[in-house]
Amino acid sequence: MTIILPLLAFAFVSLLVTAGAMALTPGYAAVIRRRLGEVSGKPVRSGSENVDKVVDTLKRIGNAVPKSPSEMSKLQLRLVHAGFRRQDAIVVFLGIRAGCALAVFAVMAAPFLFRATIPMALGGAGFGYLLPGIVLARMAKRRQHRIRLATPDALDLLVVSVEAGLGLSSSLQVAAERLRGPLGEEMRLALQEQSLGLQTTEALRNMLTRADTPALRAFVRSIVQGESLGVSTGEIMRNLARDMRKRRRAAAEERAQKAPVKVLFPLVFLIFPAMFVVLLGPAIFQFIEGLSGTR
Repeated sequence: MTIILPLLAFAFVSLLVTAGAMALTPGYAAVIRRRLGEVSGKPVRSGSENVDKVVDTLKRIGNAVPKSPSEMSKLQLRLVHAGFRRQDAIVVFLGIRAGCALAVFAVMAAPFLFRATIPMALGGAGFGYLLPGIVLARMAKRRQHRIRLATPDALDLLVVSVEAGLGLSSSLQVAAERLRGPLGEEMRLALQEQSLGLQTTEALRNMLTRADTPALRAFVRSIVQGESLGVSTGEIMRNLARDMRKRRRAAAEERAQKAPVKVLFPLVFLIFPAMFVVLLGPAIFQFIEGLSGTR
């Protein structure tokens, strides 16, 4: 019975993650089907009725969950920072959070699986309720880190394009075509908003709302100020790219200096004991045998 609990938890969480990813990310179901076909060597059918049923169930649970306007706005912004921009993303996430809480409570409260008291089951349900938010925050942080690393390269492309005689909108289009990753996606979305009638500065402000990083914030503010004051955009972006590279180098040096401190814990408590057992173990046994032979 002890192995049933981890298997049930793993299966349920895997199903929730797969269903949530298919519901939140456009085209994710086609990617999963293609990868399964590559692994199995057989074409996988496009029908995903079971996953669709799970997604519909998550949406119903999310619609039934009590909501507050302030929490909904914060959660919507966090989902956008993580890269989920669909309209029903927040409902699916609420369903995943409530489903995880109910699943953990049901598993821990089952008497034949896990002998836990009601307070322990409620504590597990609280952890299951908080776990999707923690995962979402890590996804948003990882995505913002990728955007921060790609910003200097994007500025270089913009500087080269502007100095070649292109305007700011054309330079953004060139950079969006060349860049890959979340920053390229945000630039392409800003260009789509601009094609729908928004001004360049408004599209850049919306991009900053979706991907709020210090580097991108400095870039958008510099562009907006340069457009309003009539300053050369190429000179502004060149200085900004140089400053961002210096900051990135300083951050890398800071992480390198922190590395010995972070390695100290596994080195002392995991590596050194194993080394002592291998190196000193035979000597200790010989010493004990020598003492027992002298008696």
